[in-house]
Amino acid sequence: MKARLFLAALALIAAPARAAPVEVTRFHTPESVTTLGRGAVSVIAAPGADASSLETRTWLQAVEAELAALKFGTSTPGAADAVAEVRVEREVQRTERQRGPVSVGVGGATGGWNSGVGLGLGFNLGGGPKARVYTRLVVVIRSRATGLSLWEGRAENVENEKAKSAAIDKAAPRLARALFTGFPGTSGATITVK
Repeated sequence: MKARLFLAALALIAAPARAAPVEVTRFHTPESVTTLGRGAVSVIAAPGADASSLETRTWLQAVEAELAALKFGTSTPGAADAVAEVRVEREVQRTERQRGPVSVGVGGATGGWNSGVGLGLGFNLGGGPKARVYTRLVVVIRSRATGLSLWEGRAENVENEKAKSAAIDKAAPRLARALFTGFPGTSGATITVK
């Protein structure tokens, strides 16, 4: 019995941590989706992003892969039917400890022949401040001819900074996959993709 409990506890410790869910919201109109069709799309960095950085290229490749899986063709910006602008926002936030590492509680009771006083002592074993990575992937697909937005979507996620799933090479394909799940999606609805 003890061996089984030990093995179960060991399995829980060794089990990989699950990635946090991704919240996805998309916007489009029936006409814009019809106009978009499944033509050739060029994936580019949104204005202001450094298109030559390795990080940006990782996100662009993740979006390209999802569009290819949806049977969109690929093309250079000048020859594509539509242009997908990709913007990524990542921020690390640290939360400071709210209470001290040691807390003391005192309690008492009286009544009839029985009375008592109790003292409790608590130690915070949670370590130092926690860091979380907030990531938002935004993709806007525009008509190359008119520049009008045909489809917009955003995928948002919060991960523990030390989690493997917070690394860009893991986060980019996961958020892109979540963003295009059930494409084009219900306009204005927010879904959670695990």
